[in-house]
Amino acid sequence: MPPAAPTAAATSHLPSLPPPASYNSLIRTYARSSVPYLKLEALRLYHSLLLDPSAPPPDRYTFPFVLKSCAFFSFFSEGSQLHSHVVKLGLTCDTYVANSLVHFYSSCGKLASARKVFDKISDKSRVSWNVIIDACVTNGEYQEALVLFREMQMEKFAPDIFTFQSVIGACTGIGSLSLGMWAHKLMLRSTDRELLLSDALVNNSLIDLYSKCGSIALARKVFDEMPVRDIASWNVMILGLAMHGLVDESIDYFSRMTSIEKLRPNAITFIAVLSACNHGGLVSEGKKNFDSMVNHYRIEPRIEHYGCIIDILARAGFIEEALEIVSKMPCKPDAVIWRSLLDACCKKNAGLELSELLARQALEVKDDATSGVYVMLSRVYASANRWNDVALVRRLMSEDGVKKEPGFSSIELDDGTMHQFVAGDTCHPRSEEIYDNLRMIEKRLELEGYRPDSSQAPMVEGVAVVKGDSLRLHSERLAISFGLLSGAGPGRPIRILKNLRVCKDCHTMTKLVSQVYQVEIIVRDRIRFHHFRDGR
Repeated sequence: MPPAAPTAAATSHLPSLPPPASYNSLIRTYARSSVPYLKLEALRLYHSLLLDPSAPPPDRYTFPFVLKSCAFFSFFSEGSQLHSHVVKLGLTCDTYVANSLVHFYSSCGKLASARKVFDKISDKSRVSWNVIIDACVTNGEYQEALVLFREMQMEKFAPDIFTFQSVIGACTGIGSLSLGMWAHKLMLRSTDRELLLSDALVNNSLIDLYSKCGSIALARKVFDEMPVRDIASWNVMILGLAMHGLVDESIDYFSRMTSIEKLRPNAITFIAVLSACNHGGLVSEGKKNFDSMVNHYRIEPRIEHYGCIIDILARAGFIEEALEIVSKMPCKPDAVIWRSLLDACCKKNAGLELSELLARQALEVKDDATSGVYVMLSRVYASANRWNDVALVRRLMSEDGVKKEPGFSSIELDDGTMHQFVAGDTCHPRSEEIYDNLRMIEKRLELEGYRPDSSQAPMVEGVAVVKGDSLRLHSERLAISFGLLSGAGPGRPIRILKNLRVCKDCHTMTKLVSQVYQVEIIVRDRIRFHHFRDGR
């Protein structure tokens, strides 16, 4: 049926119904549809209402559903015009309409506009608070979401299941296990347990929270207690296990899902499974699952699936095979794919010419991680002792205004406080103690045979002492030193969140710290979790 047909069929009955109620009913039906082109009909019907000279103006029941369609498509221009109509008709004070405007602006990434509308609502409802808290989470303003949640409580609005789903999302975004556990306990006290257990969306959010905040045991507990699990429950659990390096268990859960539960995997399932294969270096398993996705389940691969299988092959040294997949992809490779190939070339010493070619391809795709390409290329040149080219890369970075992404690490203490360190940080009030303790740690590790790997230091032509000093500035080392100063030890793990990959030397050093100081260290970098315990 062509897109225009539903409107023609539906509007043929409109004269027998009193407008705008007739239009509102149809607009609501179309806006709630799961079919995208039917959602467009809501907008077309709204325009028909405006063009009908005999129809009364739109009312408070018209705008929420038209705005819902605009939000779905992120039609910012059309939605802004609707906002003008709302103002013109004097409906800005209507809470129902205002809530819809907040959601619309949030969906378009305009959080400031959403907040402006929210602040002007004189008679806020619980839905108003839920929508603005969710808007903050959707747009990455996690701390602000929690501030608003506290304000909501101070205004005597009782949170519901929708509130908690957003609050859990905020805790996940911050990466705070203690805050997440607090939100979970508060939800258990505020919500009927049977209702909570039956809500797959909330439980899936909890699994995601605990997985991303370093407690896969709690994630598994939530999963095991769910009476009914949907495909998203399995997806988030499979991915969580993969992120924690529990590759065999991740693949086992996938087998249980398909063989025992008889659930059909979707595109997201295969992203999770391929990620598990990637973390475990399981080349044959990865290729088998990619082939099963395409040929058995008839799922068309997305760029994320191609990225996974290419990274699996490249990291294992099958760079030519990975490049062959790139050449046959129906979609254009993104910067992530080019960077993963370049990274593999750097680690496998695949050759200077190929590395330069991949670096050029990666730099052609502009994104926020361009600096990483320059850094990898400089390491390629440095390993070949081409120091003039290293200097050239740095000059190009300067000329293009590209700055190396600063590394930072956050550590959460037992009392729930978060402390953040950047590389070379001297701003912490206990900086002097932290550096003194770090030097003591390094001396103790040297007695165990530790020697810094200066190849992981910034690529400059300098002496090993200078490079060793630069390694000491890495943010995760400062966080570990602070964690030990703050009482970490047996039964009191150190939990660190890092925005960059953990370098090889810091990985080695952290393993030794876990053994020498008898402390569990859990590090989440931009790719996965690293669990260090007893020197492993």
